[in-house]
Amino acid sequence: MKQTAKQTGKVMLVGAGPGDSDLLTLKAVKAIARADVLLVDDLVNPEVLVHAQATARVIHVGKRGGCQSTSQEFIERLMVVEAQAGHCVVRLKGGDPYLFGRGGEERAHLLQQGVTVEVVPGITSGMAAAASIGIPATHRDYSQGVIFVTGHGKNETTQPNWKALVAAGMTLVIYMGVARCGQLQRSLLEAGMAGSMPVAVIQSATLATQAQLLTNLDQLPRALHDSGLGSPSIIVIGEVVCCADAFAEIDLDNLLQRRALG
Repeated sequence: MKQTAKQTGKVMLVGAGPGDSDLLTLKAVKAIARADVLLVDDLVNPEVLVHAQATARVIHVGKRGGCQSTSQEFIERLMVVEAQAGHCVVRLKGGDPYLFGRGGEERAHLLQQGVTVEVVPGITSGMAAAASIGIPATHRDYSQGVIFVTGHGKNETTQPNWKALVAAGMTLVIYMGVARCGQLQRSLLEAGMAGSMPVAVIQSATLATQAQLLTNLDQLPRALHDSGLGSPSIIVIGEVVCCADAFAEIDLDNLLQRRALG
């Protein structure tokens, strides 16, 4: 029996990695090459589209905080329509679909509509940004774990529990935190984090335009303002930042003394 278009279509939620097109996974390359339709987020490096078929339709659905964006409702509706028309739809997201990429929401919606979904993980920008300047997310001497957290909650009731995060003593990798840098600093200091805690801010990680700042929590808002860095940026906070390749702006002696007393 011949299958219907609804049975043959599918959606693939694909992570395009942190920016550098060489960091695209082989599975992501194969998915892009199979796509009839690609819905491409704003932070995806356009160079990855070289792997797409010449006949593929590319639809840019920008999703950037503080900027005009395609509505999530429209994107989800478009994925369903295209899949039910029998197309292989690739939803191409920066980083990883399941880490602040709304991949979980999209998968749930698609499954509710009877659409087949496959998820292709990608290298998340938080890990890549830290590694790009020599910072390990974990280190036996400094941090036994890492916490990924957004600096931009859905609403006031979904803001991070900064006190619990500080008490955990792990590396904090913060997405979408630049616009609320001052509030972020205040929250962490009020939660008990030392003002001398090292901080790194990495903008456009892994791209030729990458720029970074090394400072500490006390100085973060002013240093960030003076640096001219903006979004998209990752903020890394924790003692592991002392492993960065250029650590001249941090008082390392003070950090080591604090660790010895702590």
